[in-house]
Amino acid sequence: MSEKAWTLRRFFLSEYFADGVRITVGVILPVLVFSLLGQLKLGIPVSMGALLASLSDAPGPVKHKRASILLCIATVLVVALLTGLAVQNKVLMGVEVLLFSFLFSMLAVYGNRAILIGTAGLLIMILVMGLNPENIFVFSGLVAGGGFWYLLLSSLFSGILPYRPAQHALGECIRETATFLKLRAGFYNPEIDLQENYRKVLIQQTVVSEKQDLVRDLLLRSRQLVKETTGYSKALLLTFVDVVDMYEQISAIHFDYEAIRKFIGNSSLPDKIGHFIQGMGNELNEIGWAIQSNARFKARHDLNHELQQLKLQVAQLRKSTDTDNSVVLERVLINFEHLLERFSHIQSYFENPQRNDVALGQELEYTKFVAQQEYDGKKFIDNLTLDSSIFRHSLRVAIASGFSYVLTITFNLGHHSYWVLLTIIVILKPAFSLTKQRNYQRLVGTVVGGAAGVLILSIVKEQTVLLVLLVIFMLGTFSLQRINYVVSVMFMTPFILIAFGFMGGGSSANIAQERILDTLLGSAIAFIASYTLFPNWESDKLSFFIKDILKANIAYLQKLRDSIAGTGVSTIDYKLARKDVYVYTANLSAAFQRMISEPKRKQKNVEAIHSFLVLNHILSSNISSVASLIQTNPQLNNVADYTEHLDEALRVLQQGVAQIELKQEAFLPNLNTTPLTASSENNMLLKEQLIFIQKVSYDICKASGAIIN
Repeated sequence: MSEKAWTLRRFFLSEYFADGVRITVGVILPVLVFSLLGQLKLGIPVSMGALLASLSDAPGPVKHKRASILLCIATVLVVALLTGLAVQNKVLMGVEVLLFSFLFSMLAVYGNRAILIGTAGLLIMILVMGLNPENIFVFSGLVAGGGFWYLLLSSLFSGILPYRPAQHALGECIRETATFLKLRAGFYNPEIDLQENYRKVLIQQTVVSEKQDLVRDLLLRSRQLVKETTGYSKALLLTFVDVVDMYEQISAIHFDYEAIRKFIGNSSLPDKIGHFIQGMGNELNEIGWAIQSNARFKARHDLNHELQQLKLQVAQLRKSTDTDNSVVLERVLINFEHLLERFSHIQSYFENPQRNDVALGQELEYTKFVAQQEYDGKKFIDNLTLDSSIFRHSLRVAIASGFSYVLTITFNLGHHSYWVLLTIIVILKPAFSLTKQRNYQRLVGTVVGGAAGVLILSIVKEQTVLLVLLVIFMLGTFSLQRINYVVSVMFMTPFILIAFGFMGGGSSANIAQERILDTLLGSAIAFIASYTLFPNWESDKLSFFIKDILKANIAYLQKLRDSIAGTGVSTIDYKLARKDVYVYTANLSAAFQRMISEPKRKQKNVEAIHSFLVLNHILSSNISSVASLIQTNPQLNNVADYTEHLDEALRVLQQGVAQIELKQEAFLPNLNTTPLTASSENNMLLKEQLIFIQKVSYDICKASGAIIN
């Protein structure tokens, strides 16, 4: 099977395609049924209700999905009724547009599900304005009925395939972790720029963090999956635990790559190490696909044999040189061994899911890793200030929506002028860079899709063929909306044109032209609003992200210090500290990537922030490396004497926090350069790494000082 055919097959087995099928069935079936009954007009609002309810059907535990869909149905029903009563009075309707645009945008304080419910509320307001139904009570009831129909369909899918969302999320998490691993192979390749590779690694770290959060939400928040005694649910949870540990081990493979490159540059080791890491990444990627497609994993490479060959070559190199870099390379190989152990664990879970040798005695401990969302009114009120980016975004949406409403009722922009307001609601995002990106995607998708739709309708006249094409375009729209928005919109525009054709909505060319013009106008308003109305520049918030990272590193380093000092540190507490570092690092990295997409004059301290991110990555990697060294070498002795280096590192990082809070650069004493003495090779390596952690902490503090200036 060719690579393209294999990729296509995997797409059809993915959760994205399953979502597309579910939403397409939910939307098109009511129209078909009511059309056969000769009541097409009744089927349209039912389909609308199903589509709006599907917006809130975000990945997560079934209980949360059901609750969010019910809340979405209630919101849509109330908004539809209020809009239907207000639509005849332009002033009253204008007030509603302003008020609802603000309130529903403010729901972002409660997280992603609340955002989706708010979006559904705004969309039904716009649709009622555009359609102006004769009997709003019948229309609203049918829309609510469509929502309940979709809830039934969603529950049916969840009952038939209870593990599919978790399988898909876990498989994606594993594949993104594989990409992260393969990127790290570049550190050993002298032809790849180190700084550019760091940039790619940091971006991928953000992606992995997002995927891990989704799996935590699916597996750990849902007590049904965690406490279930079935072997498969155990396998999913244990696999995720191993994948997170594997991610830490990958991150811990960090050394002085410039020195290693020079050391092994004239040998064949760089290619062999890179090839081995790529092989591990490919195998891990296949494991992810196997879990996603519910297939059996088949190993393609004998990684254990390749590792033994690497060991022999490193051993030969060590005999011929007295440099310490050969010791470092041996540490790299030990880390590879641990990764392969994780590989075998994961494989064994699915080869024998009923195995009883691993117990889930930490169900309640695992739930500590899931952030709890608060839904109290105080959180909403606390964000009613210009210091809140969500409040500023909500004002921006309200003003832009109000302006577009006045514009469309003042000037004759066509029968579907409500598309202008719809475009603004969809495109306008809290961050300028996201609005800019979505603007481009929407415009390209609409123009290309509009042209394709007009061409299809001018050539194809057979109703059955058009119906088949409608289903295909709907599947494409709903399957790709989470992974490729441009292509999703390219599918969406022909689907809308064909749908209007079935409903007798006029010339397809006129509708396409109107849609493109309305999209252009809405995009322009959204872009100008994001740039001029209470703009939310990322550079203004970076100091908060940096302070969060410093505090997380202090907590992480403190766990390591306590462990070296002999104080008991539980595995869960250590992993929680580690998770916070990864999450806050991902937050800063994502904000940094958004900042460099903003206007040049709004970009501040780009090089200093990039340096801070790289140093932070190096620090967390070395903390993980030291922790692994201590855990795997119980023969280490008198290590409690080495805590002085960590105490100094902690003090310096705390100064870094203080200088951000006080906006005043800290004074740092000179580093202690006392010659190293240790009782063994491993002790020497440990002490070297602790001193390196101390040095990196100094560099981080200096970098944070440069950022605030």
